[in-house]
Amino acid sequence: MGYVRTAMLMAAMTALFMGAGYLLAGEAGLVIALVIAAAMNLFSWWNSDKMVLRMHNARPADEGTAPGLARMVAELARRADMPGPKVYVIESDQPNAFATGRSPSNASVAATTGLLRRLPPEEVAGVMAHELAHIRSHDTLIMTITATFAGAISILANFALFFGGRDRPMGLIGTLAVMILAPLAAALVQMAISRAREYEADRNGAEISGAPLALASALRRIEGLAARIDNDTAERNPASAHMFIINPLHAHAHDRLFSTHPATANRVAALREMARAGAAGPAGPWG
Repeated sequence: MGYVRTAMLMAAMTALFMGAGYLLAGEAGLVIALVIAAAMNLFSWWNSDKMVLRMHNARPADEGTAPGLARMVAELARRADMPGPKVYVIESDQPNAFATGRSPSNASVAATTGLLRRLPPEEVAGVMAHELAHIRSHDTLIMTITATFAGAISILANFALFFGGRDRPMGLIGTLAVMILAPLAAALVQMAISRAREYEADRNGAEISGAPLALASALRRIEGLAARIDNDTAERNPASAHMFIINPLHAHAHDRLFSTHPATANRVAALREMARAGAAGPAGPWG
């Protein structure tokens, strides 16, 4: 059901993008929208992983910086029947993690030093399994595309007054309305897709690690610490916040309209129900 919902939301994002281009400038706007979308998606598809890793000053994990992390991720990838991603460490006291990359064979996972210091191994394994689930389901590519669409819609809106002339399809008032509403609608769709994929990654990650309660405990622990510990790089680059397992920008406890993440309490409840139903696989050596 999560994939069906994501497909519907992606279709809505595409329709919104094309519609905004047409409403702002008729057929010319439609063509401009297509060109912008193609260029931005191609660039993001090839470079988004390198860009975000560089943005957060990630460095390759080794036994000096993150003892055992690479081995843990390799074992989790084996259990998930997927290629092992590159493993990185980010110097930040806030516990958190994210995945990036255009495909399972070209993917990376990154964990903060705070995650490795502050969480026990079984909870770290649950977090990394969640990130591997994102990669296996191609969520990293989906979120890159939706972020690109959202950015392209904002670009269209910013340049709306320069598209066409007096013959713009909706007139000046209509154009101003699209300039305001289109980026807002795009952000809402992007956030809905992000929330849907987080629930799915929780479920699949718990199956990979075999420990849904450890992941539930990790989510609660990370949320509590992230509310008190700043992630300065994420604060300077809020567009990357949706990638993290918990919002690094001091997210609140409820599923608000503009939240990129589901409420942690809802995620924990779903994982506990999964544990009660015995739906996860066998626990790994870290449990």
